[in-house]
Amino acid sequence: MNESLRILQLYPKSDYFTGAAVQLLELARGLQERGHHVVVTTRPGEGWVEKCAEARLPYHSLPMRSEVDVKSIPGLVRIIRKHRIQVVHAQKGKARTLALMAGLFTRIPVLILNRGVSFPLDPFNKLGYTTRRVTAVVAVSESIKRGLVAQGVPAEKIHVIYSGTDMRRFHPGVDRLRVRRELALGPEHYLITQIGIRSWKGNDDTLDAMKTVAARAPHARLLFVGANEAKARIIMEKAAARGLAEKVLVFLYREDIPEILAASDVCVDASYAGLGITGTLREALAVETPVIGTDLEGNPELITDEHTGYLFPPRDIAALARVILRMIEDPEKAKAMARMGAKRVEAEFSVTAKIDRTEALYHRLLAAKRPH
Repeated sequence: MNESLRILQLYPKSDYFTGAAVQLLELARGLQERGHHVVVTTRPGEGWVEKCAEARLPYHSLPMRSEVDVKSIPGLVRIIRKHRIQVVHAQKGKARTLALMAGLFTRIPVLILNRGVSFPLDPFNKLGYTTRRVTAVVAVSESIKRGLVAQGVPAEKIHVIYSGTDMRRFHPGVDRLRVRRELALGPEHYLITQIGIRSWKGNDDTLDAMKTVAARAPHARLLFVGANEAKARIIMEKAAARGLAEKVLVFLYREDIPEILAASDVCVDASYAGLGITGTLREALAVETPVIGTDLEGNPELITDEHTGYLFPPRDIAALARVILRMIEDPEKAKAMARMGAKRVEAEFSVTAKIDRTEALYHRLLAAKRPH
């Protein structure tokens, strides 16, 4: 049996409902269930206090207002010393920089940085990837690893570990009717869902494609999930300007994502920058909901076009409309692709697979640091 490790998961944000936050909590919980001492530290947030208490995970908050928030360093040093931390897993660049500063005052045997986006590195950020004081980088897709290597990060320092899907929450038996009732949708309606509201997620492109789709398939509806109230108003204004006021629906932040995806007839991600592998596509396949994603970055590692879903070129609104209509017109093929995708998620993109690989990496890196 592997020895028990003492791990700090460091997250310099307060949200607990985004993909990165959910991944962190599931990883921490899974490692703890395997006998490791796992500490979670985030910016102050009520949700984290409750969720870590539920999971019986030791929790601390720190201000972490910026990458050089020196006022957070004494607190971080105290956490590392109190829990005798062996592995600091920094979930964002800001957390890595703060850990590097804390490492000037206390020993951090292994410091790992997670990389889940594909934006180019600026010169300051690049230093944080190439310094020897960062032991390893975990990239969430092969495409992100290739991008980092092209920017000068040593390939042997980068380890690809796919984000995980909790197959206990996301599975084909999830109830699909409650959310459809909430949206006042009947069996005749076709629900297209996009989760995540950011400019580079291509929400405007999805709206533009919906104009074409609605003309051919009047029973189609488009749902956006994850807006704040201001963004929800903007989306509805944009929908009205396109003549889609009756066809577009918006949910604010929600935690019943499995039920929302199960209620959907297709999950779309039109991101054109920044992504690794879109988490909601992975989760949609786990509940056997068909998917459409941009042919960009890591998405082709999950979606094989016409086998586990459809891919389309980023920013190509006509192509997006075409593949949505193909899904609507051939529901049998859509469901067959979703079933194939679910098998792939279970084999390669489950939480269990992610925890296995992460735990093994921690052990390897610590063993390499010990004198022979």
